[in-house]
Amino acid sequence: MTILLGLLVTLGCMIGGFVAMGGHVSVLVQPWEFVIIGGSAFGTFLIANPMKTVKDTGKALVEAFKGKTPKTRDYLDVLGVLFALMREVRGKSRGEVEGHIDNPEESEIFQQYPDVLKNKELTTFICDYVRLILIGNAKTHEVEALMDEEIQTITHDAMEPVHAMTAISEGLPALGIVAAVLGVIKAMGALDQSPEVLGHLIGAALVGTFAGIFLSYAVVGPVATKIKVVRDHNLRHFTIVKQTLLAFMNGAMPQVALEFGRKTIASHDRPTIDTVEEETLNPGSAGEEKKAA
Repeated sequence: MTILLGLLVTLGCMIGGFVAMGGHVSVLVQPWEFVIIGGSAFGTFLIANPMKTVKDTGKALVEAFKGKTPKTRDYLDVLGVLFALMREVRGKSRGEVEGHIDNPEESEIFQQYPDVLKNKELTTFICDYVRLILIGNAKTHEVEALMDEEIQTITHDAMEPVHAMTAISEGLPALGIVAAVLGVIKAMGALDQSPEVLGHLIGAALVGTFAGIFLSYAVVGPVATKIKVVRDHNLRHFTIVKQTLLAFMNGAMPQVALEFGRKTIASHDRPTIDTVEEETLNPGSAGEEKKAA
């Protein structure tokens, strides 16, 4: 919603200032200039990116407009899953634990935290490294290096829509110039008309330059930044998992290992130690709270 509020303020100030200077809003209504700019931008976007990135950009835009960033409850869910799995590893046989990580959809642990289970990439990440812990042959520093490499790959994939949107933002001013040049070409064909007609045509052409710059710096660029912020926040889950499981591999008790993960959460979203302890002592309370809500 902050995107819509920001756009409203930006448009309001831009149009309001233009009107206050004596300008006429009707002059800015040049639909074909916007068709040239918007259509060309979308066409180059399709040329430059594979369909996977095109679809992911649509998904990223929805996430950005909704401000879909993790809340304290989401972090507690991840910590709750990790605690339950670490307790299983310490207290039960390998076969019993493998039942949870081989088929998480049917695992009682993951079913208690449906939001974690919905995040397929995160669920796979957790299960893969718990499996490595079960095998027992991997050294901590080797697992850490592997985690870092995978997180880097996940981050690169998650940021592809940002790079795509940024490239479009950088190209929009030039596309605005293209639209303006086409408008000037049209105006040159009307040199025999009255100054009023010619002035209108030149003004319409200049709207293309304005639109390209405005869309670049006031719309597409900021939206790309918002996508980056949202996805950066969602990627924190993987760091939580990494630090928690590495601490567990180094011999920390499950409750202590959770502290390593909890400390990676931003201070304004970080749950307290008491909240984490209450959550881990009452597994499944997250699901019950959501159903009650």
